[in-house]
Amino acid sequence: MTQEAAEHIAATLRDARTEKGWTQGQLAAAMGTSQSAVARMEQGKQNLSLKMIQRLETIFGRSIVNVGRPQMTHLRIEGGRTLSGAVDVNSSKNAGVALLCASLINRGTTVLRRLARIEEVNRIVEVLTSIGVECTWLNDTDLQLRRPAELNLAAMDVDAARRTRSVLMLLGPLLDESAEYLLPYAGGCDLGTRSVEPHMQALRQFGLSVEATAGFYTVQAPKPDTQDRSFVLSERGDTVTENAIMAAAHRAGTTVIRNASPNYMVQDLCFYLEMLGVRIDGVGTTTLKITGQPFIDADIEYFPSEDPIEAMSLITAGIVTNSEVTIRRVPIEFMEIELATLEQMGQQLEVSGEYMARNGRTRLVDVTTKPSELRAPEDKIHPMPFPGLNIDNLPFFAVIAANAHGQTMIHDWVYENRAIYLTELNKLGGQVQLLDPHRIYVNGPTKWRAAEVGCPPALRPAACLLLAMLAARGVSELRNIYVIERGYEDLAERLNAIGAKVEYFQD
Repeated sequence: MTQEAAEHIAATLRDARTEKGWTQGQLAAAMGTSQSAVARMEQGKQNLSLKMIQRLETIFGRSIVNVGRPQMTHLRIEGGRTLSGAVDVNSSKNAGVALLCASLINRGTTVLRRLARIEEVNRIVEVLTSIGVECTWLNDTDLQLRRPAELNLAAMDVDAARRTRSVLMLLGPLLDESAEYLLPYAGGCDLGTRSVEPHMQALRQFGLSVEATAGFYTVQAPKPDTQDRSFVLSERGDTVTENAIMAAAHRAGTTVIRNASPNYMVQDLCFYLEMLGVRIDGVGTTTLKITGQPFIDADIEYFPSEDPIEAMSLITAGIVTNSEVTIRRVPIEFMEIELATLEQMGQQLEVSGEYMARNGRTRLVDVTTKPSELRAPEDKIHPMPFPGLNIDNLPFFAVIAANAHGQTMIHDWVYENRAIYLTELNKLGGQVQLLDPHRIYVNGPTKWRAAEVGCPPALRPAACLLLAMLAARGVSELRNIYVIERGYEDLAERLNAIGAKVEYFQD
């Protein structure tokens, strides 16, 4: 980048920030960088990557570099390469988002260490910053959060809130924050109708009133009480459970939640709240007993545990390229069914001894994939609530099954649209037959071929296309990858570290 171009970008950036009414600190929080880095950008002294420019353009909704191109980022993949080496699993996207929301319960300072630097986290940080939370990146991975005495809920960044479904998880921590406020409708992946009613059913147990209006939920706080309460969740959903836990954590009295999800992100949330002084009995089971603390003021730091979905993504990369790759820091408690299913299909795996995650609670292992001859499983592959096969790991079995001899049925009974997106694998040579909105047949083995494919509007099917392209000889293009960046931090760079050849580009 020439000095003239850098100075032009600097001036445009200063103007855009001023028009938005932000300080350099607020922009830094939205970008996931430091205030000093923003200052260097506005002085023309900071080199900006393509991804950073795109992030700025997304934040401001305008062009930062006016070269007459669309504001979409794509991937170019040179497939058919054998991978090798080792790669670490990053911290959990879903746990990180829940912990960001839960930080509102704490009047002290929360430092989240090694937080996933993904677009979903950026959106929640933008929302928190807009309502007055001080969000400061201490370095590339550690985020410090401190809320004010009173949050300015009327100033919530509506655009950021509508770009993530995770905004629903503000309902629990904001239970009695304000007598009445508006929360924008949630967005996120297009996976069909995922009702918010289970969230409402859970939070009504605390007296919260939520009414859907034009584009917003009108939220009315419950009256204060100190009563004990016990209820069953109609759906054992992860985010529903998290919302109920966060509401109970700062509500006086004891709350018993039955049919609770014991999944990885729920456990991470419980570990964090326990550090805040909230007593939680039954972590890792479907019955939680929570003794709330109406006022919490603690200075703590917490390490979110590793992401089992990213672990499965990286394991899949090794399998579909028929490579020997070691995936380190795999949270084995949340991967046991997946690994057992792979072994039943003939996949050879080496699993190390267990060691502890940085949070001191989650058990980790290293998993090495070996070149293997795969066969279709005798039974269908389907997800179940933890400790079953994770719903978000199910799509990766479509890519794996395409490499296996025989026919595999995959039953995605939770989402009514996601199985449809997996038929996009046919553009790369797959033989995927859609039976109905929930079930597909995958026939293999597949001779993958390079192609240009647009990302579907769902995170895991989009990642599946990228993984299949790793196996396809020739050069493929995966276009408009924002949905992947919602859930993965620098996935292309990390695949390149084990021998892939993936590069970003824009038109």
